[in-house]
Amino acid sequence: MSEIYYQEALQHKIFNFLSEAADELDIEAYAIGGFVRDFFLKRGKAQDIDVVAVGSGIELAKKVSEKLPGKPPVKVFKTYGTAMLKVFDLEVEFVGARKESYSEDSRNPEVERGSLKDDQNRRDFTINALALQLNKSNFGKLLDPFGGLQDLKNQLIKTPLDPEVTYSDDPLRMLRAIRFSSQLNFVIEPQSLKAIQENATRIDIVSKERIVTELNKILESEKPSIGLKLLHDTGLLKRILPELTNLEGIDEIDGQKHKDNFWHTLEVVDNISKETNNLWLRWAALLHDVGKAPTKRFNKKIGWTFHGHEFKGSKMVYQIFKRLKLPLNDKMKFVQKLVLLSSRPIAIVDEDVTDSAVRRLVHDTGEHLEDLMTLCEADITTKNPKRYTKYHNNFKLVRGRIQEVEERDKVRNFQPPVSGNEIMETFNIEPCQAVGNIKAKIKEAILDGIIPNEYDAAFEYMLKEGESYGFRQQA
Repeated sequence: MSEIYYQEALQHKIFNFLSEAADELDIEAYAIGGFVRDFFLKRGKAQDIDVVAVGSGIELAKKVSEKLPGKPPVKVFKTYGTAMLKVFDLEVEFVGARKESYSEDSRNPEVERGSLKDDQNRRDFTINALALQLNKSNFGKLLDPFGGLQDLKNQLIKTPLDPEVTYSDDPLRMLRAIRFSSQLNFVIEPQSLKAIQENATRIDIVSKERIVTELNKILESEKPSIGLKLLHDTGLLKRILPELTNLEGIDEIDGQKHKDNFWHTLEVVDNISKETNNLWLRWAALLHDVGKAPTKRFNKKIGWTFHGHEFKGSKMVYQIFKRLKLPLNDKMKFVQKLVLLSSRPIAIVDEDVTDSAVRRLVHDTGEHLEDLMTLCEADITTKNPKRYTKYHNNFKLVRGRIQEVEERDKVRNFQPPVSGNEIMETFNIEPCQAVGNIKAKIKEAILDGIIPNEYDAAFEYMLKEGESYGFRQQA
């Protein structure tokens, strides 16, 4: 095959420094991996570059740093034989070419120095094994021993070597294959897909943190169902998120069926992904029905029920986040809240529903009301055009009622007009449970529409509640 050069890929000014440093050290250096792949895919401006040196990557990083303005510090990771520079608008990672060997119970390989060919052999996919030479004599020369460029054109995910070995050695590559398929809308080569299915149990040796990184990237794809379906079909999803695969299936008793809540969920995730890039809102869509499997019951009079699935699901969110080592902070609480409230908006469509119910929804949802409405609208997956239009019109009515009540009563994230300190000063009492109870009663009265959300009405109500505890206003 004739030599092909792609100097246009190496226009960033960092490559001048890389080329000079490599030639001074008399070592071969190559840009490899995602930077090269994304150049051919025209995926936009690079944020990081992987550089492999046939020799010491750490030494090359230090030489590059010496040449750069301001001599930026080199971050060295001796354990892995890598180094990293943050320069201009990029992160540049350096590694020496190496070959690897694996043991069965770990995805951490034994590493030794190797050739460029050895290094390309260890890459996960042919499209990530493309390398562009940085030395001046062959600047921009493409080294593509596995036909990665053709696989890019064919939109194919394929391993350089035997996929059985590739995935067994490092099971994280199975998730990476699915993630790239989801992100790029590429097809996983059939032999490779079969190897993932046969090695699915190997995912158990991968840390939860690495699994979640790939899972998040799948959820952040333009159409997450591509990756989620592959996770399901390969058997990986039931090992990672069995709560989700437990939703699969349609039961029938006395001719009555329920919908398949697993495939419905994938549609909801795709729907919400058209409206938002918020990862945690996409997680809420993924888990919004997760409580339906443990709450499914059949009632002869009314058919299939899932009573309390929102409450059960919100509890399961915590368990899932904890097991997967997802953040247990406000992000988890956000997902919990949306799962818990996911059926509330549609319940206030009926004209007979009181303003109190609307006020409580607005108050309970707080700053996440728009996110909840986005989730509820994404939850409409019916293929019946009349029903689809009806449900969306219902949510327009919900939005209208919410806006009307919120403008009038201003109850989103509100606190009662009378504070705890004012209650204590008015009755000349010390902090006690009664103070909290009175304040809560005022809040409930406003939400129930007994009194308006105004100071004078709240103060009068406080005096009345205080009397029930034997308190009197002090002069």
